[in-house]
Amino acid sequence: MKIGRNKFVSLTYQLRVNGADGEMIEETTADAPLEFLFGAGRMIEMFENKLEGMAAGENFQFGLSSEEAYGEVNEDAVVDLPKNIFEVNGSIDEEMLAVGNTVPMQDANGNRLNGIVLEVSDEVVKMDFNHPLAGDDLYFSGSILSVREATEDELVGDSCGCGHSHGHDHSHGGGCGSGCSC
Repeated sequence: MKIGRNKFVSLTYQLRVNGADGEMIEETTADAPLEFLFGAGRMIEMFENKLEGMAAGENFQFGLSSEEAYGEVNEDAVVDLPKNIFEVNGSIDEEMLAVGNTVPMQDANGNRLNGIVLEVSDEVVKMDFNHPLAGDDLYFSGSILSVREATEDELVGDSCGCGHSHGHDHSHGGGCGSGCSC
C-alpha cells in the first residue's frame, strides 16, 4: 500500500538542520515512531509531499528549505507582554518565566501557541512566538515502517501520535506540523 490521503503512516526519521551533515536535532525509532494520518493537515505540507506514494520498507532522504518548513523568522512574532497577564490568584510563577522557557499561551481567538521567554523585567515579558526551527533548512532521512487504511476513529479524530526524542514539537502545536499535541 502506498502513502496517500487518509492512510495511517508509521515511520522513523532523523532530522538535521542545514543539510545531511548538519546537527541532528531529533530522531524517532521503531520503538517510538512518528505515526500520523496522512493528508489531515497535521504535518508540514512539503514533508507529506515528499513522502506521498512511498510504501512500507522504503527509505527516504530529502531537504526542505526554511520557506518549505516553518518559514523565515518573523520579527513581528517577538512581542512584549505585560507581566501581569501571567498572574494566577494574585501571584506570578517566576520559575515559569525563566529566560529560555517555553510557555503555553492562548490568543484572543482561543488558538494555542507556545512562546519562548527572551527577557523578563519588572513590568514586561519579551516572548518569541516563532517556531523554534523558523529560518532553518531541514534535512530528513528515515524509513517507512507501515502504511495502512485509517480507521474510522482516526479519520474522525485526525489522529496523530509522535515519537520524539527531545521534547519540543514542530509547530508549537504538533509533530512535523500543526494541530497535534505531541
